[in-house]
Amino acid sequence: MKKVVIATIKSWNIRNAYKFKELYKDKYEVVIITDKRELSEKNIRSINPEWIFFPHWSWIIPPELYEKYTCVVFHITDLPFGRGGSPLQNLIQRKIYHTKISAIQVEEGIDTGKIYLKKDFYIGIGSAEEIFIAASQIIFFDMIPYILENKPIPQAQEGELIVFKRRRPEESNLQKAEIKNLDDFYDFVRMLDAEGYPKAFFKINNLKIEFSEVHKKSNKLVGRFEVFYEEN
Repeated sequence: MKKVVIATIKSWNIRNAYKFKELYKDKYEVVIITDKRELSEKNIRSINPEWIFFPHWSWIIPPELYEKYTCVVFHITDLPFGRGGSPLQNLIQRKIYHTKISAIQVEEGIDTGKIYLKKDFYIGIGSAEEIFIAASQIIFFDMIPYILENKPIPQAQEGELIVFKRRRPEESNLQKAEIKNLDDFYDFVRMLDAEGYPKAFFKINNLKIEFSEVHKKSNKLVGRFEVFYEEN
């Protein structure tokens, strides 16, 4: 039986990893890694997987892994457009709502690897978390099965090269954002609304107000806000 490692974080990916493991238990021996300490060369050598998939991973993948094993990472842009950090937020800020999920070979450069597969993906509505959950469904139950079954030959990236910069927490400040209308406000709040992300906020003296769960309703926006008191 083929051995497959899935290394991932975020609750929705972990749930789908276990669903995938159960769904394909008669075809693949699936090992799920959710802690970077488990992604050691020694541990992976003991598993000896044919594939290692990274649906969402926040750490550098060491060369002793990608040089010996076939490692595949997933990126929400139409590569080579959008290499780098915070791809979803950078796309939404640019008002690019039709994009791709790219499955790429891991190599030394960030998001520079050859492409196994791309899938169309729409990000024009919903919170970042809702978008990530939708992407996770496609990755686990469409893209990974396709790669395992068909073993596509990865192709070099072609097209316009644009590199994104990773966002910093202070960039979530609404008072410093370029917001000209309701659509801008909607996009800014929703693109930061996900587990583990710094939510859109502004400050009034010692009060910090965070925004989430934004929705369009007729000619206005509705959502949730939380107020925190911060000591100087």
